[in-house]
Amino acid sequence: MILVTGATGNVGRELVRQLAAKDAEFRILVRDPARAAALPARAERVVADLDDPATLTPAFDGVDRLFLLTPGIGIEHTARVVAAARAVGVSRIVHLSSFNVLGDPMPAMGRWHHEREEAIRASGIPATFLRPGGFMTNAFDWLPTIHEEGYILDPIGPGRYAPIDPADIAAVAALALTEDGHQGEEYVLTGEETFTVTEQARILEKAIGRPLEVREIATPQEAVRARFPHGAPPALADAIVEGFTLMRADTTGLRTDTVRRLLGRAPGTFADWCARNAAAFQEPVTA
Repeated sequence: MILVTGATGNVGRELVRQLAAKDAEFRILVRDPARAAALPARAERVVADLDDPATLTPAFDGVDRLFLLTPGIGIEHTARVVAAARAVGVSRIVHLSSFNVLGDPMPAMGRWHHEREEAIRASGIPATFLRPGGFMTNAFDWLPTIHEEGYILDPIGPGRYAPIDPADIAAVAALALTEDGHQGEEYVLTGEETFTVTEQARILEKAIGRPLEVREIATPQEAVRARFPHGAPPALADAIVEGFTLMRADTTGLRTDTVRRLLGRAPGTFADWCARNAAAFQEPVTA
């Protein structure tokens, strides 16, 4: 039995679909069942809250493999889930971490993920660490300004990165959960094409059939709003500004062939992702 945390997020939703397609036996941990209504019916649901360790015990009944994705910037949730996994003898964890752990020096965002990785290693449970770069779905952060005024805020200027489709992250996760030979591995996952934000905007323009202005950010506060329009806690805001600063300085962009090597195919392209999600970026219909 596989237990999936984060099942209603960008990666989790795709993982649930792929596990269902593999006819795997799995269960999804949800705090709000309504948010999981659109997920495949064959996925067993269990209601639990990572803030309440007592709710985790029934969630782990009969579980031997775990996909671990925990929200926020601390390690408390990770520690609670790992403790529950140890208690029932889980034999494998596939953990969604971040490529930021590779930083030298390691940025704040990387340190949080590194602490989570270390907590899992300390448990003694064999684990696979997935370290993706930027998600293609981060483009959804542009929706408010696209819908309101037809522009995109650009926090990285000449910086380049190789965004990855969450469906490809999920495919690697499904592989590591259902096949042997991945325990102890650390997989850095990216797309195969690097872009500036302006280049991404040009691709998105073609998909939605409307021009998009790109505006470079002017202040650190604006950089945070580019990712979190409604604001972020101070520690997270500082980490976001630090991350964008590092991305601005990287005019090459990290790329790996890990997805192709593991899945035997090329990772999805940003153009294909835009075509699939074009409707979300269309101008909203007004009454």
